[in-house]
Amino acid sequence: MELNELEKIRIEKIRKLKELGIESYPTRANNNSTIKKACDEFLKTEQHECPDPCVFTLAGRMRSLRVMGKLAFTHIEDSTGKIQLFLRVNELGDKLQIFKDFFDLGDFIEAHGTMIRTKTGEVSLQVDDFRMLAKAITALPAAKEEIVDGQTVRYTGLTDPEIRYRQRYADLVVNPDVKKIFYTRTKLVNSLREFLNQNDFLEVETPILQPIYGGAAAKPFTTHHNQLHQDLFLRISFELYLKRLLVGGLDRVYEIGRDFRNEGVSYKHNPEFTQLEFYCAYFDYLKVMEFTEKMIRFAAEKTLGTTILTYNGIEFDLSKPWNRINMREGILEKTGIDIANYPDRNTLASIMKEKGMQFKPEMPRGKLIDFLVSEYLEPTFLQPTFLYDYPWEISPLAKRKPDDPTTTERFEGFIAGMELCNAFTELNDPIDQELRFLEMGRAYASDDDENNPIDEDYLQAMRYGMPPCGGFGMGIDRLTMLFTNSSTIREVLLFPHLRDRDNDSTEGETEA
Repeated sequence: MELNELEKIRIEKIRKLKELGIESYPTRANNNSTIKKACDEFLKTEQHECPDPCVFTLAGRMRSLRVMGKLAFTHIEDSTGKIQLFLRVNELGDKLQIFKDFFDLGDFIEAHGTMIRTKTGEVSLQVDDFRMLAKAITALPAAKEEIVDGQTVRYTGLTDPEIRYRQRYADLVVNPDVKKIFYTRTKLVNSLREFLNQNDFLEVETPILQPIYGGAAAKPFTTHHNQLHQDLFLRISFELYLKRLLVGGLDRVYEIGRDFRNEGVSYKHNPEFTQLEFYCAYFDYLKVMEFTEKMIRFAAEKTLGTTILTYNGIEFDLSKPWNRINMREGILEKTGIDIANYPDRNTLASIMKEKGMQFKPEMPRGKLIDFLVSEYLEPTFLQPTFLYDYPWEISPLAKRKPDDPTTTERFEGFIAGMELCNAFTELNDPIDQELRFLEMGRAYASDDDENNPIDEDYLQAMRYGMPPCGGFGMGIDRLTMLFTNSSTIREVLLFPHLRDRDNDSTEGETEA
């Protein structure tokens, strides 16, 4: 990689420091406190008028620099906060010149000294010794702060989303609000774990590399195990493995982990994403609905301290019961089509054409219904909403309703027009399950993403007896979007998948 002039200057500084016997990348740091702990300790001594000085060795990245003759000021930052270093010739002698000549913004510095409050009232470390911890060769994007109407306004040179996502390391340094997103994400995941653990669920881990993929309608990524001479797939769901555990007597299980789906990307899709799935013996989809409301309410309170959230200008209150809409009734209301009157693919496609709807001609009936939901219902679900009772054609793992074998006990949850979760009363009849798998194979073309292979081992597990149960899946990334008011999934992924720099094609990228 070709270096720019500034980088060449900084590399020259590294060489000169080495000539002086100063290591630019020492092996160890000797800091004995975080910045926040040091400041908190100093404030305590001030309050108690303690005569003993607060002496610390602190470390961090240099974020500002002012040199004024025999004085120098720099702010350093670690993950807990920021503090000013006060350097002057009185304490440092000739060593101050080394700081002035060789230290730059972005460098990591270790400083020893006494905590003071300057004449301007700022808590600072009066430095009596310092050293380089890591020299930054590339300068961080330019950033500055100013006070506007009593508020700190930050300007940064890193605003291009493409560069921010590719260079997340720089984005995190110069855009503090980005860090907040990922702290929030971690708190959110911890709160979900806490809730499930409190409700006697067992967290487990299931295979990521699977000989047969299943549990969702998606195309997998394929890989190969050289030693075993075996093609394997990155999982698209945890479902079939978690339900095997129900057969084994683990009545309440959950997993939080990564799934991988070889499909298009959009503001709410990424090829790899984090999912929460849980399965509970003796639950049905109605109990799962109630449990979902409680879980997401708990997560909001723990993570944000409130149940009232705003996303893209839409305010919603998670303390209130979610709306519940029957799919058949919802489609009828929005389109005038009663799907029960069109029991096969051709009759449903015909009425949809009459109404001027544009859809792929090869879609089977289940996908046509899914099209109606995504086009005419989803965008209207601004407040938390459960859409329930899905056709069996697009719910191969859900139990049929006792009074209507064409419909399954399945729901999906939506907030702000975005699908958030999916749940069933799980099918536990192995004979019906096998027939469903076979019917799906006949309904869809061999190269269709939804035509998953039959998992014979899963059917074998079911034959041992599976308790009646409810299952649930939710995208952690999308819930994080809602909790942080982030308009795209890329904002809540530390390293989102991006196309190659040299490939300008946007093929496969959608906004759906």
